[in-house]
Amino acid sequence: MALTIGVLGCGNMGSAIAERLKERYRIFVFDKDSAKTSRCAGMTVTADLGQVFEAASTVVLAVKPQDFEKLLNEACGFVSSHLLVSIAAGISTGFIESRLGKGRVVRVMPNLAVTVGAGISCIAKGSRSTTIDVSFVQGLFNRLGKTLVIEERLMNQATAVSGSGPGFFFDLVRAKPQDQWDAFAKSEFMPALQDAGSKVGFGLANAKFLAEATTTGSLAVLKETHTSPDILRIRVASRGGTTEAGLKVLRGDIKNLDAAVLAAKQRADELSVR
Repeated sequence: MALTIGVLGCGNMGSAIAERLKERYRIFVFDKDSAKTSRCAGMTVTADLGQVFEAASTVVLAVKPQDFEKLLNEACGFVSSHLLVSIAAGISTGFIESRLGKGRVVRVMPNLAVTVGAGISCIAKGSRSTTIDVSFVQGLFNRLGKTLVIEERLMNQATAVSGSGPGFFFDLVRAKPQDQWDAFAKSEFMPALQDAGSKVGFGLANAKFLAEATTTGSLAVLKETHTSPDILRIRVASRGGTTEAGLKVLRGDIKNLDAAVLAAKQRADELSVR
């Protein structure tokens, strides 16, 4: 019998994760918005939060950061020895652990390209989780693209580079003819993003890995969704978020990419809950 994975929150990211994982796992999903769960074909949809924790030993927490504390309060009575996988930007494993008191937490920062199976997800271990837990979570997210295990202290840098990176790419290519996108991505954007990643604290190897995965994933989103860079740029740039902060500095000029990544990192720092 397939292992059961719970997914709390069926927004764009939660539904993308559930959709990819259902090929191998039994999926229980919960979202208070029935319009979102109506598209969860091939999964078990429940309006009972406790049923998810009863059915699944691993639960993905995929609600928006502003709704996260409310979710923790509601889930507190159901959590025991569960492995909790949080994809909420800016919320530390320590905060989740302190609110719940039980469970093992692994934090993940996926990016937009997981929606087409070409994402890059950065993974960090919580104080109660194990290396086996991290390896298991890495296996889950490898089904949505590439993964990189990092120290949690680098999560805000990851948010700025790989999380906001697609938004910066879409902003820069929107003025270019489509037949130039690939060349620009490989010869200009990728090395510039690698350099920016190094400047905010990543070692050379990880900066290169993140830059390559972010760039190729962003191209994949453009090609597979047939959506314009303008629309995708808007989709990534949440109001008040890290990408929006970086775009204000980028202003359509790749020479400003270092400053844009730094601005996104600083906004991630401001939004972080520890």
